[in-house]
Amino acid sequence: MTGSFEVNSVEETWALARKFAEGLKPGDVICLEGDLGAGKTTFTQGLAAALGVSGRVTSPTFCIVQEHLGADRLLVHMDLYRLHGEDDVEAIGWEDYLARGAIMVVEWPERAGSLIPKSAYHIIFRYRDGEESRSILIDN
Repeated sequence: MTGSFEVNSVEETWALARKFAEGLKPGDVICLEGDLGAGKTTFTQGLAAALGVSGRVTSPTFCIVQEHLGADRLLVHMDLYRLHGEDDVEAIGWEDYLARGAIMVVEWPERAGSLIPKSAYHIIFRYRDGEESRSILIDN
């Protein structure tokens, strides 16, 4: 699923994430880009719900990595902001997660450099007119 989408609420963001989740397979990497508060965690929450994750999904800003077990897949949410390059990213288990077939949601993906596969999805969140209104660009 690729394209440009406009969302005006948390519910619309979750609905888009659920639709996006339908096409995901083990080992997919999803790179999230956008300003603070632009909807990255909200999108991840919708994605997690679609994958059958129970429990609370929050931003991994301080813990760097959060694992969430879905109905039949592992969802790994990473925030690489405080890391300083590929060596740091490898040290938190990047290759292990890929080998396990985890679906990986990555904030601040530029910190992972060449570790990001060419097949990765890139989702860009931008504010539109107002606090709830966002444009979300999904590219693969």
